[in-house]
Amino acid sequence: MAFDRRFSLGLAARLAMAMGSLAALAWSLLTPDLGAVRILCALSVLFSGLALWHHVRRANFEIARFVEAIEFGDLQARFVRPDSDSGFDILGAALDRGIRKLRDDRVRLQEASRFYEALADDAPAALLTIDPDGRIEPVNKAARKLFNRHAGVRPDDYAPYGAHFAATLTGLEPGRSQTMLIETDIGPQRVLIRCASLTRLGGATRVIAVQVIQQALNAVEVAAQSDLIRVLTHEIMNSMTPVTSLARTAADLIAQADDGTDPAIADARAAIDTLARRADGVMHFVETYRTITRPPQVDRRLFAARPFAEELARLFAADNDRSTFRLELNITPDDHRIDADPDLLAQVIINLLRNAADAAECYRDKPEIAFSISASSAGRTRIEVADNGPGVPEALRHDIFLPFFTTKKTGNGIGLSLGRQVLLAHDGTIEIDSSNSGGALFRLTL
Repeated sequence: MAFDRRFSLGLAARLAMAMGSLAALAWSLLTPDLGAVRILCALSVLFSGLALWHHVRRANFEIARFVEAIEFGDLQARFVRPDSDSGFDILGAALDRGIRKLRDDRVRLQEASRFYEALADDAPAALLTIDPDGRIEPVNKAARKLFNRHAGVRPDDYAPYGAHFAATLTGLEPGRSQTMLIETDIGPQRVLIRCASLTRLGGATRVIAVQVIQQALNAVEVAAQSDLIRVLTHEIMNSMTPVTSLARTAADLIAQADDGTDPAIADARAAIDTLARRADGVMHFVETYRTITRPPQVDRRLFAARPFAEELARLFAADNDRSTFRLELNITPDDHRIDADPDLLAQVIINLLRNAADAAECYRDKPEIAFSISASSAGRTRIEVADNGPGVPEALRHDIFLPFFTTKKTGNGIGLSLGRQVLLAHDGTIEIDSSNSGGALFRLTL
């Protein structure tokens, strides 16, 4: 190393100067009548000692500066000096290169850290960490958004999302996964929970990933139903088209041959006419249910909630003379805006209002309906339609969203199924609960 050679040569020269000065001083002290020489030799010894001390101290000082810069993270320090003849410019350049490499490495580490922090923060799954002491911390935005209804950092503090979920946080082993229902701002949601173990600061830290899969499950279920209906309607149409055509042809031929004198021909004509009408009815039935297989096209936009709700209330009041009904309308906050397709959403709400009216009218002398729109704590829109009718039994609450399922004598089983498709197209949910009066409460979240 160039600095080592120059430093050693400088050190040797200063040592030689010091030794020579000491020898000269000793000689002058042993020789009489050399007072002036003694003074000069003493000054030479002092100067050479100071030069030696400065030479060694400067190297130590520069190295100490370098170590302190690393210790305190000051990677902007400079060590190059202009005195090139001393060799310390070479030391300074070497120290500068070391500092520059450390600075570049730190920048790369910081960039990598920011990248992985952003990657984790924007991950769709909610991430939680549990340290060896059992302290739980949300890692990313998804976790802070999903788990915003509790206070505390212990597993028991997560009980508002379900006792089973709180127990799973401590009981789930690394490498295992589990699905369950948890309570969220938009109602019960099925989630997939995975656990992994990482080593951090010498301790084992568990990472819990919570992925909401309710929307995906609903979408798969609706897609499967649509595919089944599409196949059934296709096969029924293929079979019924020739039956309908032949029934109409047979009815026309018998009508031409029937002169009213043969009772058997008259009976056959009536039977063929009945068959033709029923065939037409089946064709109309199948054509009607084809609408379920076509997913709704959503045109989302922001619009004011109050004018939208008031217009629906007027339409409901004008529908079949609902003057005997008490419709309670509540918008919170008053200037709330909805991000949705207003036309599709209006169809869903009108159908819910009609269902609520039918249920309450058959059960109460004074039917009442509550229609509310509010902002949830998660920043989403919650729409509720409640009635004071008999409600929906717990055993039927999932079935009512299936195509063709209905509890009404005049129902066709399409409305709620289409409503569910509309909410899924908005990345929202529709669920049923019991109202305060014991009737049904439909809750839409989007």
